Amino acid sequence: MRVHPLDFERPVVELEHKLDDIKKHLQGQDINLDPEVRDIGAKIEATRREIYENLNAWQRVQIARHIQRPFFLDYISLSFTDFVELHGDRVFGDDASMPAGLATIGDVKCVVIGQQKGRDVKENLLRNFGSPHPEGYRKALRLMRLAEKFSLPVVTLIDTPGAYPGVGAEERHIAEAIAVNLREMMILRTPIVSVVIGEGGSGGALGIGVSDRVLMLENAYYSVISPEGCAAILWKHRKHAPEAAEALKLNARQLMELGVIDGVIPEPLGGAHHDHHGAADLLKDAIVGALTELSKVPTDKLLEQRYGKFRRMGVIGEES
Repeated sequence: MRVHPLDFERPVVELEHKLDDIKKHLQGQDINLDPEVRDIGAKIEATRREIYENLNAWQRVQIARHIQRPFFLDYISLSFTDFVELHGDRVFGDDASMPAGLATIGDVKCVVIGQQKGRDVKENLLRNFGSPHPEGYRKALRLMRLAEKFSLPVVTLIDTPGAYPGVGAEERHIAEAIAVNLREMMILRTPIVSVVIGEGGSGGALGIGVSDRVLMLENAYYSVISPEGCAAILWKHRKHAPEAAEALKLNARQLMELGVIDGVIPEPLGGAHHDHHGAADLLKDAIVGALTELSKVPTDKLLEQRYGKFRRMGVIGEES
């Protein structure tokens, strides 16, 4: 798969083109340039490492939105097995931006729910650009209750710029649908693991994110508002999105320090968009590990810990 480079990845791309040119010129010629090829390969690796070890907040937002980054259904095919999609909220209809169903991860049977984006115009129209409608959240809650009934853990994969803000969604009570999910997930009597795999936008993300373990991929972001939205409010122009991204403290390491999430899942060098299989393996290991840990906790204690975790968020202590 040919990956479309981001602006800050250009130095790596230029070196890769140089390496390709050398290999083309070597075809059919009795010239040994193996040392040069090895040197350029090592330089590519070192340059990529230097770039990705020094990413700023805005660059991580760009990676989280990369069109070739693995989406929910990519992880379903690579990390899960035996997926059976279930449709409809039993009230209004089905929401293709929130696919969900029964699956197995490792040896654990579970209910898996996520938000799905598209890679072209047709897919994005079908998936509503990854922004769920009210019926998506109601479908998610229906499946969570199904999981509770059959003692199955719930896994949610978050990847949305936010819930859909259109007139139809408002008419069908999008805010109420999300609010009910927040309440019901807090008291759901089964383990819940959530992973932010790309964008974690506002209440649209939180509507399936009240969990015993909230994890994030290394280059995902999780925020109450998009950097562009924040910039438009505070700086009166979207061009200040990079500054807003820094101010929002929205990347995984910062949120881990603030206690908003419980763990960071590393990505392959260069980001998940460069290695779908590697990213899927890391995601699978993290989810299976979290589910194994949570399965040992009695339900009443699980609920107590879940409640306490969210109550502690935002508490600020002052030294006397």
